[in-house]
Amino acid sequence: MAKLPPELKENVEKRLQRLEGQVRGVRRMLAEDRDCPDVLTQLSAIRGAAYQISLLLIENYALECVHNPEEFGSVDEAIARLVSTLGKLN
Repeated sequence: MAKLPPELKENVEKRLQRLEGQVRGVRRMLAEDRDCPDVLTQLSAIRGAAYQISLLLIENYALECVHNPEEFGSVDEAIARLVSTLGKLN
């Protein structure tokens, strides 16, 4: 995969920093013996944030596959790689 465009890389970095903060928050919640529903709500927010980051990256990768299939050997190989990558988003 080609390098990420600078603006996308910056966006992803900022999101990952927020995600790290959320994870630290969950650790703090556990140390404070917070109620399970509160912890699960935070974990759900973390999962959602990670999924949104994944969508940004897969969008960039899909555009790369569509616009530059020759980088993958052929159009068929670009499609196969894209489909395989999409399969990792569960």
